[in-house]
Amino acid sequence: MSTTVSTTSSTTSSNDAAQPRSLTIITGSSRGLGEALARQSLEAGQVVIGIARGRSEALERFAHDRGLPLEQWQADLASPLTIAQHLADTLRAQPRDWAAATLINNAGVVTTPGPIDGESLETLSAALRVGLEATVLLSAAFLDATRDWPADRKVLNISSGLGRRAMAGSALYCAAKAGMDNLSRAMALDEEHKAAQGERAARVVSLAPGIIDTDMQAQLRGGDASKFPDRDRFAAFKAEGQLASAEDTATQVLKFLARNDFGQQVLADVRDA
Repeated sequence: MSTTVSTTSSTTSSNDAAQPRSLTIITGSSRGLGEALARQSLEAGQVVIGIARGRSEALERFAHDRGLPLEQWQADLASPLTIAQHLADTLRAQPRDWAAATLINNAGVVTTPGPIDGESLETLSAALRVGLEATVLLSAAFLDATRDWPADRKVLNISSGLGRRAMAGSALYCAAKAGMDNLSRAMALDEEHKAAQGERAARVVSLAPGIIDTDMQAQLRGGDASKFPDRDRFAAFKAEGQLASAEDTATQVLKFLARNDFGQQVLADVRDA
């Protein structure tokens, strides 16, 4: 299956060229944590490319009204090959004067809570492609296309506690996030090996962001208890005010990303920072 990439851009402020530029690429940027990460990255003066199936009109207005440099690529990450190729081509066409370049793999899909044999094969395939295959291909494209850049390069994978412990009714999400965690560990080892050979290396982290008040949480607490034994626990998170806002979580994630020791601990939790 192939997919097309539809691109929209905001106005760029006139003094951008005079400033050292930082590029941030964020998947799942049309809502929730991804949208908050994109907005705060723009506020911090970064050039942002958001990749998502939908387009955030609120983010578009925010960037346009302030003259901030935003591109939104509309593409279905369930078909990630074309998107990764487009990213690689775009990065290779860039000048190499970036001060920093960051890829944040944030997109993820929660299927209907319950066993995998209760879901269609097409749905399972699409969710795994978004949650893991897209992370692999976009990371590979990013690292290869920027290998000669003098920029400080980082890959931040937004994981989950469910990548580090299993939960009934969420097998696919657990598998995608566990795969993301081990992918990150192996990528970090590869970058260490590059550094030992005198090559420029990127820093890689797989970060659990905590429990966030997003559509994903609403889907979990609305699940069928007969198929999803932990439903009441997720309902209690909301009822007891334990969910962090997407904005607050984005602030903590970006603070973690800016740490001098980013990359020293590959598997991390923002709540432990």
